[in-house]
Amino acid sequence: MKPFKSGFVTVVGRPNVGKSTLINYMVGEKILIMSDKPQTTRNKIKAVYTDTECQVIFIDTPGIHKGKNKLSGFMASEISEALEEMDVLIFMTDEKNKLGPGDQYIIERLKTLTIPKIALVNKSDVYKDNQSVVDELNNTNVFEEVIKISATSGQNVPAVKAFILDHLKEGPQYFPEDYMTDRPEWFVISEIIREKALQLMEEEIPHGVGVMIEKIESRKNQEMIDVYAVILCEKKSHKGMIIGKGGQKLKAIGQRSRVDIERLMGSKVYLNLWVKISENWRDNEKMLKELGYKSW
Repeated sequence: MKPFKSGFVTVVGRPNVGKSTLINYMVGEKILIMSDKPQTTRNKIKAVYTDTECQVIFIDTPGIHKGKNKLSGFMASEISEALEEMDVLIFMTDEKNKLGPGDQYIIERLKTLTIPKIALVNKSDVYKDNQSVVDELNNTNVFEEVIKISATSGQNVPAVKAFILDHLKEGPQYFPEDYMTDRPEWFVISEIIREKALQLMEEEIPHGVGVMIEKIESRKNQEMIDVYAVILCEKKSHKGMIIGKGGQKLKAIGQRSRVDIERLMGSKVYLNLWVKISENWRDNEKMLKELGYKSW
């Protein structure tokens, strides 16, 4: 019999290059939220993949960027911790022609790491002529392999799994077979709601949106779960935009969220959503902790 392998795999890259999409594809479940807005992932979130050969604990990190508030400081500390506890590193970019300053900044940080590293050039189904980026990554001499992938369609993702398996060591099964994430249920629900808000919001809003879960409770007949949640924003004008004309935008956020929450909970869900203005909540340490962002 083949030895059972296990370990921790960290995925790093600029904001919005497809890190969460890749992990969701590899795990086979939608654990991490996805959006076309930067800074979608704010926490270092573990997602677990288990089969007969291995157990891989993926660590999705916030996109590496220069921040201006306490939330950004928290995100930077999450990245540093993730870099310290891994067995394999995946670097992702989605550049078409040339690595940008953000990519180069991250690669410089990776040069001193002695663990196995693979670079993935995402969106190869969209950018079919991005070989120049592959060549540039190979010339850094930082990565054992450089592969063009599509995190959305799964193109060449099996090669990524093969790389991980080749470089993981024999180890224990850390979590039960049906274990998917280390985050509590309420946190995953809040992230689902935040994802839908990001997907439906205008460009100027996303960074100032947070979601607080007030209460989750099952009804006596166990056929319905009630979820009460608040969408936080920083400006009065943002509140109006989130609610939308006649409440239509908030209704759409709730409808989209409920579909994913019901799949997560395995039950019908009544979702009670409202919007609250909380100025500068991203610099409020108490508020950040209540939202699930640990102290830094």
